[in-house]
Amino acid sequence: MAKEKVPSTPAIRLLKEREVAFTPHFYTYEDRGGTKVASRELTIEEHQAVKTIVMENERKEPFIVLMHGDREISTRNLARKTGAKTIRPCDPNVAQKHTGYMVGGTSPFGTRKRMTVYMEESILENERIFINGGRRGLLIEMKPSELVKILNPVMVSVGY
Repeated sequence: MAKEKVPSTPAIRLLKEREVAFTPHFYTYEDRGGTKVASRELTIEEHQAVKTIVMENERKEPFIVLMHGDREISTRNLARKTGAKTIRPCDPNVAQKHTGYMVGGTSPFGTRKRMTVYMEESILENERIFINGGRRGLLIEMKPSELVKILNPVMVSVGY
């Protein structure tokens, strides 16, 4: 099988520009499969797969949340931490406008609009993480410390 060429997504370009060490991993994307499918296809623990979720508060201000693939976000706890009244996931079309990425291929790197990034603090406990590279069916493997250097996320503990 021929090796797949790494696409030039905004995320990949940013990581290369910042000289971040990463390894691309391709898998067969399944609509609505999420990290469960990605981790199965790449034979990794779903806890190492980090999902990128575009959310918004009651004022429709968007932000990104990075969470373990096998955990959910407590929107109530996240609202408390951010001072918002309510928080909900963005409509997929709105999320695409903010990020420039299709749902299922959303990366926190190289987004169209600059947004605050909240990251589940326990992600740092993983030696390596797998996060979307800006295209469906592409995860990039990297050290969580590199992600922190690039994104400077606000650390939270809102997963369950």
